[in-house]
Amino acid sequence: MATVQLTPTTVTVRLTRAEKFWGLLRDVRFDRAAVREADVVQDPLSAARGLRAPGLALPGRRKIGTWRRRGERSLVSVRRGVPAVRLRLDGARYDTVLISTDDAAALAGALA
Repeated sequence: MATVQLTPTTVTVRLTRAEKFWGLLRDVRFDRAAVREADVVQDPLSAARGLRAPGLALPGRRKIGTWRRRGERSLVSVRRGVPAVRLRLDGARYDTVLISTDDAAALAGALA
């Protein structure tokens, strides 16, 4: 499962090897000041919207990759039964980051 590491100035999303492979992704780092909103999503599989390009989607189980909608690009790594934190960003490579994590509420609180 992906991990999110916080420092006073940056946020780093570290993906596992499998997530990098299946989602055609790499670790992402952005300024903490770029986070304009952080919230907890209880059903992250339905929160990933748009077209998957590139990535992996196992219906009802797992989504990993880049999801695109008009004017928006999202980094997604979510799984069934695990809440996620959704970060809305300004001026970063991705407009939204949606990551399943066991401590989604604590992470969203730390970034809000």
